Amino acid sequence: MSWVGATHPESSVEVWCQDEARLGLIPILRRVWSPVGERPVAIVERKYEWVYVYGFLHPGSGRVVWFLLPRMNAVVMGIALEKFAEEAGASSSRQLVLMLDGAPSHTAPKLVVPEHVHLVFQPAYSPELQPAERLWPLVREAVANRSFESIEELEAVLVERCRQLDKQPVIVQAATLYHWWPRDIAV
Repeated sequence: MSWVGATHPESSVEVWCQDEARLGLIPILRRVWSPVGERPVAIVERKYEWVYVYGFLHPGSGRVVWFLLPRMNAVVMGIALEKFAEEAGASSSRQLVLMLDGAPSHTAPKLVVPEHVHLVFQPAYSPELQPAERLWPLVREAVANRSFESIEELEAVLVERCRQLDKQPVIVQAATLYHWWPRDIAV
């Protein structure tokens, strides 16, 4: 991140990461307790509708900027980056470095990256290096073993879960702050 500090010496630098997860109307099934001799019943109805949860994570503080979007492509990613830059306060005095994986929507030539946001790509096939990957078990906890009639019903539950996680930055930080994660540079 020293290259950002060198090119913008008058700016503070924050290091963020980003990932997205696809959730849909196909239930996420997990183990459950049941009385001895009884088999638990899980209601499953396969419906193929999806929503994408975009998570922009600042591991040092446990802060997450969430977006629920209908698809994952370069245009939608550009919109998410723009809104993220606004929400996180990117400016000439506050540079944001964002670590991403190599998904096609992140590397597309037509991706529009806002000013004061600098993309850094993690090595291929290395999800273990991406702290934002650790957000998804926290998010999926709210929808596990549940069946939803509509995508709007699923979205309502996801919005509520993201709001709950926003109020618990210590839990998010505990799950995502790797010991080697770079610290922000303050001016």
